[in-house]
Amino acid sequence: MAQVEFFTPAEDAQFGEGGWDALLVVSQDFALDANPELNQLVAHAASVDQRIGKEPTLLLAPGLAGGRLVLAPTGDISDDYEDVRRVYEAAEEGAKMAYRSGARAILLLLDLPGGDPRYLNAPEVAALGCGQGLYLNPDVDDQPQVRVGLMNGQDVSRLNALEAGRVAARDLCGGDPEQMAPPAFADYCVSLFAEEPVELTVIDDQEQLVREYPLLSAVSRTSFAVARHAARVVRVEYNPEGEVHQTWLIAGKGVTFDTGGADLKVGGAMAGMSRDKGGAAATAGFMKAVAMLRPKGIRIIAELGLVRNALGSDAFVPDEIITSHAGARVRIGNTDAEGRLVLADLLSHLRQDAQGAVSPKVFSIATLTGHVVRSYGPYTGVVENSVARRGQQGQLMQQIGERWGEPVEISTLRREDFAQVAGRSESEDLLSSNNGASVNISRGHQFPQAFLLKASGLDKHQLASDQPIPYLHVDIAATAVEKRDPLYGKPSARPVATLLAMMEEL
Repeated sequence: MAQVEFFTPAEDAQFGEGGWDALLVVSQDFALDANPELNQLVAHAASVDQRIGKEPTLLLAPGLAGGRLVLAPTGDISDDYEDVRRVYEAAEEGAKMAYRSGARAILLLLDLPGGDPRYLNAPEVAALGCGQGLYLNPDVDDQPQVRVGLMNGQDVSRLNALEAGRVAARDLCGGDPEQMAPPAFADYCVSLFAEEPVELTVIDDQEQLVREYPLLSAVSRTSFAVARHAARVVRVEYNPEGEVHQTWLIAGKGVTFDTGGADLKVGGAMAGMSRDKGGAAATAGFMKAVAMLRPKGIRIIAELGLVRNALGSDAFVPDEIITSHAGARVRIGNTDAEGRLVLADLLSHLRQDAQGAVSPKVFSIATLTGHVVRSYGPYTGVVENSVARRGQQGQLMQQIGERWGEPVEISTLRREDFAQVAGRSESEDLLSSNNGASVNISRGHQFPQAFLLKASGLDKHQLASDQPIPYLHVDIAATAVEKRDPLYGKPSARPVATLLAMMEEL
C-alpha cells in the first residue's frame, strides 16, 4: 500500500553503497560540521550559484549516492515564532526535487544546530515531510516504490507504521465522490485492516442504520436509493494484549460529498466537498498505525460515519425534528450543518462503550466548520469539554502537535454555546444549528461541541458526575488538505502524527 518505505542505511551509504541514488540534505545553513566532504562540495557550489541555501537545489555530485545531491534549506529557524514545520516543508520540497530527477532510493540527512526544544522531533518530522512530498494519489498509474534511508537514527519501525497510516488517510480523504463514496470507503477499510489485529464491523443495513443512527441516516436519507452512495458505519476496535490502562473512543466524520442538502451550497461553494471526509480518513489512518505498532495498555474503539449529504426527493429539510440515538429531540436548523448530526450518533454509541471502560477519553475528528478556518487560518481547532479542560488535555495535544509539525489552537466552550443550540419550542430539546453558514456565525466552531455533548448524552458525564469523561472535539477543516490548494490539493493526513504521539505520552 505505502509508496514510501523507510530504512536505516549503512554508515557509508552516502558514498554510493547500498544502491542509493540521491542524497537529500535538509539544513538551515549547511554547515555540515560532521561531514567535511559535503561541506566542501556545498561551499564550492555556493561560490558559483547564489541559489544555494535559499531554495531547493540539485547538484551534480560524482561519488555520492547516484551522483545527486539535493540541498533543501529550511531558512532561519532561530526566530522566536518559527516551528518545526520549516523542516517538514523543506524535506517535502527536497524529496519532490529528488523524485523528479529520477531518484527512487533517497538518503535523508538532517543538519540542524542542537539544543532548541522546538526541534526535538525534527528528524522524524523531516522523514514525514519526505513521505508527504513523495505521495501520489492512488489513481495515478505509475506508483513506484521509493526507499528513504534515514541517516539521523530515527525509529524506522515506528515511522513506517505512521506513514502507512498517513498514506491511508490521504487515500481516503483525497478520493473523489465516486472513488470513495461510503461503500467504497468501507471496502478500503476492510482491505486496510484485513491482516491487522483489530475487530472490524461494517454496518450497511438500512433498517439498522435508521434505528441505531437516526441523525446520521437522516443526512443520508435520499442517498439510500443509490446503492453506491448508501451510508455505512465502520467500527474498528483494537484490544491490546495484557492489562488495559486507558480507553480511547474516536468518532470520525466521513461525509464523502457534501452538496449542503436542501440548504444547497451555491456560488461555487460545493467544489472540494469530497474532502469533507477528512475526519474519518484521519481516524482510519491513526487506527492503521496503531494496529501495526500494537501498543500495550490502551484499548481503542473508532466509529466512522460515512454518508453523502445529497439533495433529492427524499432529502431531509430544515424544521424536521429527529430523535437522536441518545434520545434528544433535534430540530434541524440547516441541512448544511450535517457533520454534527453524523458525529452525535457515533458519539452516543461510543458513550455506551465508555460505560465501565478503563479511563475513557473521547475524541471527535471532523472537517466541521468554515468558522475554524476564519478564526485560526491554517491551524486545527480543538474544543475541550470541562473534564478535558480540567485535565489539560487540549494543552497536551497542543504541545505535542507543536513538536510534530501539526500545531493546534485551543478554544473554550462557554455557556453561550449551549444557549445557541437550546430548543426554541416545547417540541424539541435542541436546535442543530443556525440557518446561516458557520463562517458568518459568532462562535461558529465552538458551539457545535455544545450540540454534540447534548445530542450524544455525553453531557451526563461532566465533572460532578459518577463517571466524568474527557472529550476533545478536533476540527480539521483548515488542515485536512495542504493550505496551498484547499480545494484540490494533497491531503495532509493531519492529525495522525499528533494522535499517535499523544497516545504514547498519556
